[in-house]
Amino acid sequence: MSALSAKYRYRIQTALTVLACAGLTACGSFKGMTSGLGDSKINPVNWITPYRIEVVQGNFVSKEQVEALKPGMPRAQVRDVLGTPLMASVFHADRWDYVFTLKRQGAEPQALRLTVFFKGDALDRFEGDEMPSESDFVARLDSRRKLGKVPVLELTPEQLEASDKKKPASNVAPVATPPAAPSASSYPPLESPAR
Repeated sequence: MSALSAKYRYRIQTALTVLACAGLTACGSFKGMTSGLGDSKINPVNWITPYRIEVVQGNFVSKEQVEALKPGMPRAQVRDVLGTPLMASVFHADRWDYVFTLKRQGAEPQALRLTVFFKGDALDRFEGDEMPSESDFVARLDSRRKLGKVPVLELTPEQLEASDKKKPASNVAPVATPPAAPSASSYPPLESPAR
């Protein structure tokens, strides 16, 4: 009986191998047929793409933060304005590097760099890329589809009057609310008295 099951397993493995090869061949020929279409939006092979995670590394430094830097500032004050540097080397103790990278699906990767140089404990100079303002940076990040103007979610006085006129008169008497309990002037102790 084990010889029969071995033959059966061999046939199943062969059938699965043939099916896998046929599937790969079909995918390759389908891609070959559609590759001449030009626009990748038309090509059905490009409709389904794997999810790529958003990668954010470093600290974003805005134009306003760079404008707050003044030569002669102490290191602690520079750290308060810019934050902790991404790279501070033991071999280059008078140099801090602020690097920011952002990789998103469907957008060009962004990389910004600012280097701050010190003489002793005082800021000497800084150099790097042209930093965007915070509002410009946020506008660049917002890649969601714009849905248009948000409608006002408030009724005008005319609409309120019209809705009051449409309400049917109810024959139910209003429910009387019970009178409020008198407020307690003293509260019970939180802890039991010591004995």
